[in-house]
Amino acid sequence: MESLPQDIEEQAEETCWSVTTKKPDTARARILSAAAYLFCHSGFAATGVDSIIARAGTAKATLYKHFNSKDELIDAVLEAEGEAWRNWFFGRLAKVEGPARARILALFDVLEDWFADPSFYGCPFINAVAEFNSDNAEIRQAADAHKAHLITWLQANAMEMKARNPREVALSIAVLVDGAIVAAQHAHDPSFAARARAMAALYLDQVQGS
Repeated sequence: MESLPQDIEEQAEETCWSVTTKKPDTARARILSAAAYLFCHSGFAATGVDSIIARAGTAKATLYKHFNSKDELIDAVLEAEGEAWRNWFFGRLAKVEGPARARILALFDVLEDWFADPSFYGCPFINAVAEFNSDNAEIRQAADAHKAHLITWLQANAMEMKARNPREVALSIAVLVDGAIVAAQHAHDPSFAARARAMAALYLDQVQGS
């Protein structure tokens, strides 16, 4: 089969913020894609193995060949979803030119593009933490590890801005990010990203060093 030109491949990769938006090429990938879609649209607990294999078009034995349990499949989905989203999100941000303040604000522009995607279903980590008991250590650790990438990026840019407390700036912007994601998901309204951006701009003006 003739491969796609590099520019078409790169353009396709830019839109792949989820394993559900990629074309699966193996049985394992089909299961992950099907499970991610159903978990995030119908709920983790409400989605049964039979629904997953029906959507994936595989046998139950094939699912258990790759995943020992539903819990293991949930962990794999969160890992795959997190990796796909971070590659897409930080790949977009890497192309933003300008000072640190502009890069921080640009993340809300990227979020708005994400929210406007017809396939947008919110953040799987936020969804999972909201659905499972807060004492579920594995879900909490997965969500914390995912969020740490954003916090690290924000803190580095806050340091470049010479903010008085870069860690606090990173955490505050992260609150706006999470709030925008949840609001956009519930209201089906991408403009919450622009609202969060305006709030972030006011906040950054207050904390930027001289």
